[in-house]
Amino acid sequence: MNTIFIVLPILTILMFELGIELDIKEFKSFLNRPKPVIIGLIGQLILLPIIAIFLGQAFHLEPLFFIGLVLIACSPGGSSSNIFSMLAKGDVALSVTLTTLSSIITLFTIPLVMNIALQFIDYNALDIHLPIGKLFLQNIVLMLLPILLGFIFKTKAKQTIVEKVQKILKKCSFPALLLLITIFYIQHHKIILEQIGTLGICILALILLAISTGFLLSTIFKLNSKEKRTIVIEVGMQNAAQGIAIASSPFIFNNDIIAIPSIIYSLLMNIVLLTYISRFSIFNKNK
Repeated sequence: MNTIFIVLPILTILMFELGIELDIKEFKSFLNRPKPVIIGLIGQLILLPIIAIFLGQAFHLEPLFFIGLVLIACSPGGSSSNIFSMLAKGDVALSVTLTTLSSIITLFTIPLVMNIALQFIDYNALDIHLPIGKLFLQNIVLMLLPILLGFIFKTKAKQTIVEKVQKILKKCSFPALLLLITIFYIQHHKIILEQIGTLGICILALILLAISTGFLLSTIFKLNSKEKRTIVIEVGMQNAAQGIAIASSPFIFNNDIIAIPSIIYSLLMNIVLLTYISRFSIFNKNK
């Protein structure tokens, strides 16, 4: 089974759900306090890709894994981060704002960062090329357009219908992502198990450094506790579906091996962040 036919609709659904969650009033409110948004975007879009390039070089990753590591590092957000922010008693409005902005900004930053990353390896020997125009077009179709459609649906449809659709999407999106990961693992389990040592440690280091970066930025710039929790989650949580879509797409890299870091990142990321939010979870009666 070609995973691209699973990941593309999943990514579209996740972005459509994000469009439904978008609240223009809350979005505009951050014009009066832009600091947490700017800090989050710096962590997501600038610092994390730099950290990934450094780690990829330090761990001497194989070229395809190096590309995949940088790819997941420059694919921030995803609607799941909004749920994690809610469970951590964070600033959900800030989370939605950051996820929306980063999803739009990465239309331009992913081609730029990936082009820089390719300079660190001999990509011509791998027959790997980055069709920037196709990457830009695919991201518009799979990211920007579903967000716009979700927002239009929210504003035009009846509130009861919007709430029903939103509940269905929330219930279906995560199991669908788990299905994708399961199928991908079954198809490539030999390579994943062979590389899980060095690659897994490298990816775990990336996650921990991402979380630490979010925490340090929030502390240095004196954000409140809710904002700090959200920044930690937003910088630490990457959009695995987007990484897999770009890696596996026949229009971009067309290489499932490049998607493996996104799969491993998704698995480890959920474990680490679930451990983190358990301190603040709305289900923790002692907090």
